[in-house]
Amino acid sequence: MPELPEVETIRRGLSQLIVGKTIERVLVNLPRIIRYPSVGSFEERLVGRRIESIDRRGKYLLFNVAPYTWISHLRMEGQYRVAPASEPMAPHTHVVFGLSDGAELRYRDVRQFGTMDVLTKDEPLPTGLVNIGPEPFDPLLTAQSLYLRLHKRSSAIKTVLLDQTCIAGLGNIYVDEALFSSGIHPLVSANQVSEAQCASLLVAIRDVLTRAIEAGGSSIRTYVNGYGRHGGFQMQLSVYGRAGEPCFVCGQPIEKIRLGGRGTHLCSACQPRTAVVTAGA
Repeated sequence: MPELPEVETIRRGLSQLIVGKTIERVLVNLPRIIRYPSVGSFEERLVGRRIESIDRRGKYLLFNVAPYTWISHLRMEGQYRVAPASEPMAPHTHVVFGLSDGAELRYRDVRQFGTMDVLTKDEPLPTGLVNIGPEPFDPLLTAQSLYLRLHKRSSAIKTVLLDQTCIAGLGNIYVDEALFSSGIHPLVSANQVSEAQCASLLVAIRDVLTRAIEAGGSSIRTYVNGYGRHGGFQMQLSVYGRAGEPCFVCGQPIEKIRLGGRGTHLCSACQPRTAVVTAGA
């Protein structure tokens, strides 16, 4: 958390709140959040720059502050909030950007796993961005191309889908939901998923993500958008977080297993277990 829908919701909210404004000051309270360049150079590169637009790639936010790109990865619990400068600072606020209208963009991160970079077009991107897979809504991502990607991998399908080099932006919640919707057991080997199943899976991924974005994301733990509001898609989840509750389709209890150290939710009746690999594969 946050995953693609949450990051996209944050992007849209911040685009309304801060695009067109100029960064007048930068305060870094936790230097390790800044991955590149040095903290001093990070501040120097941003001060006086106008926020032209905000893009998203997978789970990364890309702030366009020409001639630089400010890259932010929220990791587990990173949050952005726009607030009046007079509002008391919340605990764990690690970076503050003073804006030209008097407001502040505040980055808060209880777990302190988030990162920020400010780069020119000639400087190397973070490794995660260099190797990232296609966006789920990329028209070039087809059932056939997904099948070819999966057919190279023998690990469990859920493990492969969580790998950002396969498809960008997917995380635990939405992989569980998409696998349920497409009727694929999370332990099935990726190279055992047929092209027809890939077609169903791709439709399910796009449907789940679209509905989650429309609902403003899922607030399972600490996620809020740029306005400080919670998402609403957690009310629509079919399997994630519903262990022991009846499946909405067949009535059997939703199961929770561990896969790669992650809680994984499924309905064994709706997602038959055939041609599977072990959880540690």
